Amino acid sequence: MSSTAPERWGGIGRRAAVGGLGVGFAAGWNIAALGAIATRLSHAYGVALGTIGLFVTVQFVMHMAMQIPGGRAADRWGARTSALVGLVLIVAGNAVSLPAPHPALGFAGRAIVGLGTGFAFVGGSDYIRARGGSPFLQGVYGGGSVLAPGLALALVPVLAGWEGFRAPYVSAIAVACVCILALVLAPPAAPAVRHAGERLDAGFFRDRQLYRFAAIHSASFGFSVILGNWVVTLLEHHGQPRGAAAAAGSLTLLLGFFTRAGGGALLRRPDAARWVALSLVAGGAGAALLALPLPLGVLVACAALVGLAAGVPFAMAFTGAAAARPDAPGAAVGFVNAWASLAIVAGAPLVGLTFSLPGEGRIGFVVLGALAALAALATPR
Repeated sequence: MSSTAPERWGGIGRRAAVGGLGVGFAAGWNIAALGAIATRLSHAYGVALGTIGLFVTVQFVMHMAMQIPGGRAADRWGARTSALVGLVLIVAGNAVSLPAPHPALGFAGRAIVGLGTGFAFVGGSDYIRARGGSPFLQGVYGGGSVLAPGLALALVPVLAGWEGFRAPYVSAIAVACVCILALVLAPPAAPAVRHAGERLDAGFFRDRQLYRFAAIHSASFGFSVILGNWVVTLLEHHGQPRGAAAAAGSLTLLLGFFTRAGGGALLRRPDAARWVALSLVAGGAGAALLALPLPLGVLVACAALVGLAAGVPFAMAFTGAAAARPDAPGAAVGFVNAWASLAIVAGAPLVGLTFSLPGEGRIGFVVLGALAALAALATPR
């Protein structure tokens, strides 16, 4: 390998970059694998569509609960080891759901998958940091985690023609196994140098800087997932065709792939904080505009604005959190991501409830938009 090869891969070697990026992709695939064929799964399991939604809720609750423990595991064991544990749990959880379409197996499998994504996502991000990856590569890592569910939405329905209800599980196992191989071939990462085995002190949870990073991550990634889950329903309730509504919904996640990488490169600029704050205001405006009776083309553009804006703060949130707590960088990233997961777990049903209020969901979108814009005030400088 030439001396310039590591730089082309964001400051680290090719094997380390591929292994680290694969972890985020494998974790992200499980976000949307079930939702891609939710109606088909409800028929196979013999349950209401809402029960399939609860499968995903269980996964996210476990994912949220494992963020800080997953980060501490990366600090203590080394990020590659903790990420491998997460990938193995993802394989195991999906395997639990393979034998038959029984709800008990579905719930148990998603709970194990949530444990795995909690370990894997934080471990993969910390692996890139520990190997010396640049903020740009950290942004690419985050971009892969939202590109993966977009691809799952497109490919799992095709696979379902052969595998039926097993399609989400088989595809997730295949993706995770490929990424396990890539990570095994990648070089290891050392545990956090300082006090890697100690408990987190109270000062960690009083660190205002971490809450700032958590606020911008929750108001960008967290809110984009909530909006992506409900924008199709919102547009359909207000007279837009299903195909156009679905296309608009996909933009709230897929476009973040490009701006997460761009947000990493943005950190080289001295005015990066201004651009991150502006992205939060722009994303909030896009969410609020989706609630208005605008032409379809304008609504699609607003959904695209939400997706593009949501990716910008990612690299600042993760890179900044790790740098703010060099004694526990993995735990710091987990802490920030846990708040975004909590926003999704709590916010998705709350926005759903607003569909029973006047405006049929519009109130929820306006409130999210206002909160995202306010989060701009928390942007670390």
